[in-house]
Amino acid sequence: MTHSSTLHDTRVESAINLMFAQAEHDEATARRVRAQRPGGFVTMTPREHADAAAQLYLPISAEGGQLLYSLVRATRPATVIEFGTSFGISTLYLAAAVRDNGTGRVISTELSQAKITAARRTFAEVGLEDLITVLEGDALETLEGLDSSVNFVLLDGWKDLCLPVLRLLERRIAAGTLVVADDVDLTDLQPYLSYVRDPANGYQSVTFAVGEGMEISCRL
Repeated sequence: MTHSSTLHDTRVESAINLMFAQAEHDEATARRVRAQRPGGFVTMTPREHADAAAQLYLPISAEGGQLLYSLVRATRPATVIEFGTSFGISTLYLAAAVRDNGTGRVISTELSQAKITAARRTFAEVGLEDLITVLEGDALETLEGLDSSVNFVLLDGWKDLCLPVLRLLERRIAAGTLVVADDVDLTDLQPYLSYVRDPANGYQSVTFAVGEGMEISCRL
């Protein structure tokens, strides 16, 4: 019997490839944004930060996306939470896995209205919009009202907010749930990593050497 993956659907594959190609311009775009703002990103409010980064894709790696797909397929979560939709590359990997599982939903969060509009258009074009809900606004506010348990988490928004978002979600995170954070080498993620790597906080954590590094933590 032949089994196919939604990742190999022509629409999904083309959308992911196009966004990865566009993301190759991120470095030049970031330099241009910094040049326009003497204080760089450091002095911005979260809203200003999101608006300034509205043209940046900030994607996971292709290998990281494939890992996410496999993890979601294997764990069959009912509710996947993603902190940081951006243009929706990682969301497509998550939603493709949910589609192929035949059960579940993806709830993603994004502050940039421009990115939300673009991402929703892509989700509709590839036929996965029925599985994805994008919450508009500050994740620390929009995720507060979740009405279900959380069975898989991807943290790939601003790194200094990953720990606060995790702490917000913890009361809804079921035992055995996987929590994945991207870009383990970034300084702003270190408080989060210290937290999940401390067994006293209730996680078993391991680093996967894909892309810029992914921390995969199991809720005990």
